[in-house]
Amino acid sequence: MSFLGVKTSLSNRSWRGLDVEQERQAEAIHQATDLPIPLTRTLARLAVPTEEAQPYLTPSLRDLLPDPRSLKDMQKAAARFLQAVKTKQRIAVFADYDVDGGSSAALLITWLRDMNRTATLYIPDRIDEGYGPNEPAMAELAANHDLIICVDCGTLSHDAIAAAKGADVIILDHHLGGETLPDCHAVVNPNRQDETGDLAHLCAAAVVFLMLVEANRQMRDDGAKGPGLMAYLDLVALATVADVAPLIGVNRALVRQGLTVMARRQRVGLVALSDTARMDSAPTPYHLGFLLGPRVNAGGRIGKADLGARLLATDNLQEAKAMADRLDELNTERRDIEATVRAQAMEQAEARGFDAPLVWAAQEGWHPGVVGIVASRLKETTNRPAIVIGFEDGIGKGSGRSVSGIDLGAAIQRLASEGLLIKGGGHKMAAGLTVAEDKLDAAMERLAALLAKQGAADIGPADLKLDGMLMCAAATPELVAQIETAGPFGAGAPAPRYAFADQMIHFAKRVGEKHLKITFSDGIGPRLEAISFGAFDGPLGPALENHGGARFHLAGRLEINTWGGRQKVQLRLEDAAPV
Repeated sequence: MSFLGVKTSLSNRSWRGLDVEQERQAEAIHQATDLPIPLTRTLARLAVPTEEAQPYLTPSLRDLLPDPRSLKDMQKAAARFLQAVKTKQRIAVFADYDVDGGSSAALLITWLRDMNRTATLYIPDRIDEGYGPNEPAMAELAANHDLIICVDCGTLSHDAIAAAKGADVIILDHHLGGETLPDCHAVVNPNRQDETGDLAHLCAAAVVFLMLVEANRQMRDDGAKGPGLMAYLDLVALATVADVAPLIGVNRALVRQGLTVMARRQRVGLVALSDTARMDSAPTPYHLGFLLGPRVNAGGRIGKADLGARLLATDNLQEAKAMADRLDELNTERRDIEATVRAQAMEQAEARGFDAPLVWAAQEGWHPGVVGIVASRLKETTNRPAIVIGFEDGIGKGSGRSVSGIDLGAAIQRLASEGLLIKGGGHKMAAGLTVAEDKLDAAMERLAALLAKQGAADIGPADLKLDGMLMCAAATPELVAQIETAGPFGAGAPAPRYAFADQMIHFAKRVGEKHLKITFSDGIGPRLEAISFGAFDGPLGPALENHGGARFHLAGRLEINTWGGRQKVQLRLEDAAPV
C-alpha cells in the first residue's frame, strides 16, 4: 500500500512506508528501550533485533573487528611483510587508481614511515595501462624490489603476477576471485571463492587495515611494538564510503570511528583536501562520498594517476596543499567532461529503451575516466544495471553499476570467461570491462540475457522508501542527533527518509542552474527550510517553484545545517507529490 496514497510522485515513484512486521518491531523496541519512535522505526527498518538495539547505537570496533586470521593467507602475508621490514628489503606498493586503492596504499606507506621505512608507490595510468597489474610494470618493479604488495587489484591478474620474477608478491584485494588464484606468496581477499563470504562487504583498505592489525600482533608476539592503528581509521572510513561498501557489521564501526579520527584533522592530506572542498563542519559520510572522494579520484580519472594516493600519504603540509588544489582543478574538469558524456549516453540509452534488463551506451572518444560515473547516473535514472563504454582504436574500456539483488560482477566475469570480453571483473554492484568493438553487440546482448535471468527485467521504478511521517514541530536538532546514532548511513544502510504531509510552500527560489531552495510549513508548527539538489533536472523543481499556492506532500532526509556557528534542521528534499 502506498504511503500517504502517493502512487506516482513528481519523480514518478510510489512512496512506501514500513511493512506491518517492521511497524511491530519498531513498537517493540520503543517499549523495551523508551527510545523515540522515529529512531526505533529506523532500527526496525535496518532489521535490528530488540535486544541488540542499544548496543547497535554504540558500535564498538573492539567487539566487531574480525580476527584477521579468519582470512586465508593473512598470517603468511603479514609475516612476509614484517620480514621485508626487519631486513630492510625493497618494498613496492602497486595500487588501483581509485579512492580505495589510494587509501590502501597510503595505509601501507604511513605504517612503513612510522617504522622508519619507505616504499615505492606505483599506480597504473587508467588510459595507457588500464586497471590492475600489467606485465611490463610488474617485471620492472620485480627487477628493483624484493616484495610487491598489490592493493585493491591483482586477484585476476595471473599473467602480470607471473611476470614479477625474482620478487615475492602479496595481494590484498576485495574483488571477486576466479576459480584459480595467481601464483604468488599470498592472496588475502574476502571474496576469494574458497572464503566463507562473511567478510565480503569489506573494501580493500579494510583488508589492508586487518593485515596491519595482524602485523602488529605478530610484532607483539616477538616483543616488539608496531604503530598505533586507530589513527589510520580516517583512511579506512574514506575508502569504505567512497567505494560504496555496505555500512553493515564492522564497516559501521570502521566508518564511525574513522569519522571521529578525521575530525581531529591530523592527516595533512585530508586537512588540505577538506579545506579546498570548503568543508565547514565535522565530516560525515556525505562529505566522504561526495566532496572528498571525487577529488581523490580525479587524479586517476583525468590527471596523474598517483596524485590522490600521494596526497593521502604525504606528511608535508605545503605539498599537500599543492596537490589538493590540483585535484580540485581536475575535479572541475572531470565534471565538465562527465556532463558532456552523460548527455550523449542518456540519449543513446533511452533510444535503446530504459526498460531493458541492461541499460548501456558506447561511443568513440568517451573519456574512460568518467564512464563509471555516467554508468551510475544511468543506473539511478532507470533503476537498471548500466554499462557505459568509451572506445579508442577499436578497443572499448567500460564500467558498470548495478542495483540491489543483481550481481553484475559475476555476470561480467562470465562474459570474460566466454571470450566475449578481453577482460572484466569486479563485485556485485560495480564492475569494469574491456571489449573489442566487433564483439560489443554480442557482449551486451549476452550480458543482458544473464542479468535477465537474475530478474533485472522485472524491476519496476524505484520506490521511495520512507521511515514514517513527521510534523514540522518534531523536526528538531535533538531528534536529528538521536537518529544519527543509528548511523553512519550509506550503502546497505540508507539514511531514513520522512514525509511531511500537506505542506504549504511559503518561499521557493532557484539556486544556481539546477537546485531549489524552499521554506514550508504545515500551518501549525514552525517553518522548515529545504534544499533539493538537481531539482531542475526533472519536474520537481518547476512544479515547486511555480506552486501557485498548491499544497504538497514533501519527502526527504533530515540534516543539520550549520551556518555562522548556528545549527538548524534542514530537509534534503528528494521528492514531492501534489495533495
